Amino acid sequence: MVLIKDANPHKLIFALAKELQSIEELNPPEWAAYIKTGSHREKPPTRKDWWHVRAASILRTIYFRGPIGTGKLRVKYGGRKNRGHKPDKTVNAGGNIIRKCLQCLEKAELITQAQRGNHKGRIITGKGEALLNKISKGV
Repeated sequence: MVLIKDANPHKLIFALAKELQSIEELNPPEWAAYIKTGSHREKPPTRKDWWHVRAASILRTIYFRGPIGTGKLRVKYGGRKNRGHKPDKTVNAGGNIIRKCLQCLEKAELITQAQRGNHKGRIITGKGEALLNKISKGV
């Protein structure tokens, strides 16, 4: 049996993104074609299915790090901002994209909100874990 941890993350995310495209609740908003993913980026994403790739990556991250919220996901997807002659600075990714992805994944019932001890955020549901297991076996 192949575990999610054993699967190649790159292949798993892209296979999961193809699977997420068939889920009706995970349609990207209209504005998703025109925006950057953070202030550290110079241009918007060039891939047509970047929204589903980001949602797949968020789902995999929630599986490993859950409960996790928007703030920590912003740090994960952030990067270095080129500030001209000044030294580069690390900045967080845009929160709206991550928030909308989390809301879409909740509508699809792949994740849910929970609290474990002092940690509050999203965790993966049984349906989401089953989807990840199915995809990791195929990869």
